[in-house]
Amino acid sequence: VRDELGRKMSKSLGNGIDPIDIIDKYGADSLRFAILVGTGVGMDSRFSYDKAENASNFINKLWNASRFVVENVAKSNFEPKDIKELSLSLADKWILTELNSAIQTVTKQYDKFDVGMVCNSVYDFTWTKFCDWYIEACKTSLYEEGESKNTTLNVLVYVLDKILKMLHPIMPFVTEKIYMELPNHIESIMIDQFPEVDKDLTFNSQAKTMREVMTVIRNVRNARNSMNVADNVKTNLYVV
Repeated sequence: VRDELGRKMSKSLGNGIDPIDIIDKYGADSLRFAILVGTGVGMDSRFSYDKAENASNFINKLWNASRFVVENVAKSNFEPKDIKELSLSLADKWILTELNSAIQTVTKQYDKFDVGMVCNSVYDFTWTKFCDWYIEACKTSLYEEGESKNTTLNVLVYVLDKILKMLHPIMPFVTEKIYMELPNHIESIMIDQFPEVDKDLTFNSQAKTMREVMTVIRNVRNARNSMNVADNVKTNLYVV
């Protein structure tokens, strides 16, 4: 492990870092993630406080998303069901398709011991696709009661469970803690099965449609930002 400039840590340079100090400030999982992210097979790892800060922010994002899922499950009449038996929405089919793609990619990266790329892959899927897009898209159905709400909760729990298992070798402590809060967990995430691709839950056509919807949303946001329209101001939208 080298410093952020790629220099060997030494007393003469005064660039040594006590891992216990990092753990006390950011947590052990943040330290592990910060050392591994951006590191290729056979390469030295560069450590920086910025990487530890970013890792801590990622864990906070995962923790808040998990709390959102667990709290919604707890306050509803949640019925665990087989995902394949549910009437899935466009957003549900998109996130499940993206999840299969992530599982396939991450499994190959673990098999090659390319753990630095695993960090990048799971980070992107969790932060951008699951938290920023899917959780926001599914909030409407969570305000309702009935089958639609239960379907959304089942998909949220299913996807979160797979995220935790992909992350567990890198972030063992926080993933175990969250996993034990999920319904239908076993005695430890350590002995649960690693996620596998389920081809029956890949919906390429619907996922493509959802990506087009997301592109429209991004363009609308960009147009509003370029015209300095405040977030709380409603405007007319014309799609040509």
